Amino acid sequence: MNTVHLSVQAKINLTLDLTGTENGYHLLDSLVCTVDLADRIVAKKRKDGLISVSMHGMGSESILPEENNAQRAGETFLSAFGTTGADITVYKNIPIGAGLGGSSADAAGVLSAMAKLYEIEDGAAIKSLADSLGSDTGYLLQGGFARLRGRGEQVEPLGETPLFHLLLLVPRRQVFTAECYRRSDDYPKPQPHTARALECIRSGNLEWAAKLFSNDLYPAARALVPEVEEALTALRSLSPWGAGMTGSGSGVFAAFETRELCEWAKSRYRGECRAYVLKTSGPQKFCPAE
Repeated sequence: MNTVHLSVQAKINLTLDLTGTENGYHLLDSLVCTVDLADRIVAKKRKDGLISVSMHGMGSESILPEENNAQRAGETFLSAFGTTGADITVYKNIPIGAGLGGSSADAAGVLSAMAKLYEIEDGAAIKSLADSLGSDTGYLLQGGFARLRGRGEQVEPLGETPLFHLLLLVPRRQVFTAECYRRSDDYPKPQPHTARALECIRSGNLEWAAKLFSNDLYPAARALVPEVEEALTALRSLSPWGAGMTGSGSGVFAAFETRELCEWAKSRYRGECRAYVLKTSGPQKFCPAE
């Protein structure tokens, strides 16, 4: 095998409770699902022991190599397994800086693509590499419906993915994750929602679960980028089951009973955010992209 094609999905944080700090890092308890919005990755073998990454779409062409998680993932894999390198192309559809895990998804996709390319089957070693690259990266090796704890590296798969139809709005301005976490310390923490939302989902009551969508990073995100609050207010005006913010923003989302209602809500939205109609999706099997 000389070439591998993969699609790697974005994720949505249905809930995100901040539970404390440890060694300077914030700890969380979060329900997450992957959604049907994906980047595409192509990896080809090369023989000189180098990693070359080419980015296309969503303004990713301007990302410096030393700041690119896909580049870091390729180099980390090369160092760990002593393989002969790869040319990697990432075609981005996941918005950057929107709390959708696009950078982590790309890193997870590169690790998975190179594992296929070089027939590496040590899943525990791949997960360890993924955790070293970012909080969501280990989870996004598979995705699906899961509960994340710690810094996000403690992944508890939760079985069958609940079907939520979502309208996602992405403001034009990004929220910078590190600054958002720092600013979150300035705000009181509400009662946690993750456990209660999970109980509703397990009982089959998705509407009540959606009413519990929440994110402890939201006050800091809206202070940094006021468009986050404007977008969430717009979504709530469209009578969804519930609405929330994903990750550290700037993306916000609302859940509706059907895709048709999502499409209707999108048609009624009059703001300047990019709008996407999505649904939650199950674990990724990393089959070749169509």
